[in-house]
Amino acid sequence: MVTGNSIEPILGVNTLHYAWDQSSIEGRVIVSILFVFSLVAWGVMASKLLQLKKSQKLNRMFWRSFRKQDDPLAIYDQDLAVDGCPNFNVYMQASEEFSQVLRRGIPETPERPYTPASQKCLESSLESAVATEAEKLESGMVVLALAVSGAPFIGLLGTVWGVMTIFTDVAESGQAQLVNMAPGLSAAMMTTVAGLLVAIPSMFGYNWLIGKSRSLVVDLDNFAQTYSSAILIRYTLNASAQKHKDQTQNELPLERPS
Repeated sequence: MVTGNSIEPILGVNTLHYAWDQSSIEGRVIVSILFVFSLVAWGVMASKLLQLKKSQKLNRMFWRSFRKQDDPLAIYDQDLAVDGCPNFNVYMQASEEFSQVLRRGIPETPERPYTPASQKCLESSLESAVATEAEKLESGMVVLALAVSGAPFIGLLGTVWGVMTIFTDVAESGQAQLVNMAPGLSAAMMTTVAGLLVAIPSMFGYNWLIGKSRSLVVDLDNFAQTYSSAILIRYTLNASAQKHKDQTQNELPLERPS
């Protein structure tokens, strides 16, 4: 049975408290910096988790709505606003530029004219919009990358500094007794522990979040290709088929009089 007196040693509270009491000003400053770094890293992980979950949910909803439309520009014509949906942002940015190209020069014509240059403009707009949204999805990840790579070295700096101080004291006193060196060594190792406590959660969080964000970027690419294909079918193939039908009807031979 675990008693109240044995809980703290199990949790390591006594060890950390003792190391903190024995640490120097430099060690405490380094641990404080790592503590702040840890709070920032956890804040970034929490905010990115909420952002990616919201984006994934809204993307699925927008996919379903987009597939129900006969005209790829129907949602754009409704002048809607959806905050936090990467697919919608890509759609609106590309549709805005593409619609301006289609209507340029003939604002009173109800039918949208189409040329191969319009398709190239659309593809360029989609690539730009996807790149912009991908950058938004991966924003803040640099903080976690810095925590993973930098926190252990900051902690190691504190440990090396503490060990250097211990050996300096030993050299000045001329006595190398373990009982005198142990408190300083414990305090020196505390900064390395603090650095690892920052880096390890940040490493798992970074890898998980970067995997989720890349999955959303792939979804953005798939949507961009689907949207481009829908525009191509709607304004190129259908128009060509209608033009061919009209030409065929005009070229039908006249009936001979009886």
